Amino acid sequence: MGLVKLNITDFRNIKHVSMQPGVGVNIILGENGSGKSSVLEAIHYLGLGRSFRTHLTSRVVKHGEKDFILFSQCQQRLNDEQITTIGLKKSKNSDTELKIAGQKAERLAELPGILPLQLIHPESFTLLSSGPKLRRQFVDWGVFHMEPSFFATWAKLTRLLKQRNAILKSGKRYAELAYWDKEFAVQGTIIAQMRRRYLEQLNPIIKSALADFLPEYEFDIRYHQGWDSDIELAELLKQNFMRDQQLGYTSLGPQKADIRIRANGVPAHDILSRGQLKLAVCAMRLSQGLFLSQHSNKRCTFLIDDFSSELDDSKRKLLAQYLIESKAQVFVTAIEKSQVTALLIEGCKMFHVEHGKLIEF
Repeated sequence: MGLVKLNITDFRNIKHVSMQPGVGVNIILGENGSGKSSVLEAIHYLGLGRSFRTHLTSRVVKHGEKDFILFSQCQQRLNDEQITTIGLKKSKNSDTELKIAGQKAERLAELPGILPLQLIHPESFTLLSSGPKLRRQFVDWGVFHMEPSFFATWAKLTRLLKQRNAILKSGKRYAELAYWDKEFAVQGTIIAQMRRRYLEQLNPIIKSALADFLPEYEFDIRYHQGWDSDIELAELLKQNFMRDQQLGYTSLGPQKADIRIRANGVPAHDILSRGQLKLAVCAMRLSQGLFLSQHSNKRCTFLIDDFSSELDDSKRKLLAQYLIESKAQVFVTAIEKSQVTALLIEGCKMFHVEHGKLIEF
């Protein structure tokens, strides 16, 4: 289901907004600067603990206020009437208070498991045009939801990587690294196996969606785990010790993983236009949401900021068709109703935002 209720206070230009979203399509209309994207940004905070527009909390807190407060009621699983509440308060200096089901929570990392989100916005093309970090995050989103042990393993790996890099910078001999390398290799190999297993299942769904959105191209998707798969990671770490010590960081491992996508044999970012890159990202993110619903009792909530951006009428209709057929909860922003006619189905809810105030109509 996703969100049942949403309250937003002192967030961007919003003083206070309360909404009860529908189970399916929710359309939010408004002029540029009205606050419609801020509603999606608030939902993104509740699902991931961060903004998709800025890294600075001070820019999100309403001018003249000390902090913002978000509250939601979420239905986590299909066919489950149990409601989970999320309360999030962040100050301009980034102090955070988080409550889940009325109880104080220590980690923002608990949020994605409650409200799985996929975001598509005007800058989504960077998933394919920028470095591998965003693509690792793309994969890890799916692995997190499908592999119960993923987060604990990933957290342990992150600690080991920091420890290894600290030793490399200290100039100590390899003997000081032997223990850390063994542990790092074990956890890193587990992460790589989880990622590969997930992508092997997801790739056919992505390719099918890509064929719908960009039929003029043939796509190839390959996973690179971050080191030569023919050699044990522990052995490679030992072989590369001197090089890593000179660099001051670990040059091999799952932290260097990537998924490489080619269109007609050429790296996608080199041959596709910005609009085509966005379509490819739409296909990828929609596929993840579909896969989640097919292989778990969870449903993904989709956030689509500026629905018509970079898309012609036929592609808008195709994106709308995918969203409707997913039976997911969807939040879409647009300036005019004419831009979202393909989403105007029975049961959809429409809202209008003006000067930070939201009304349902």
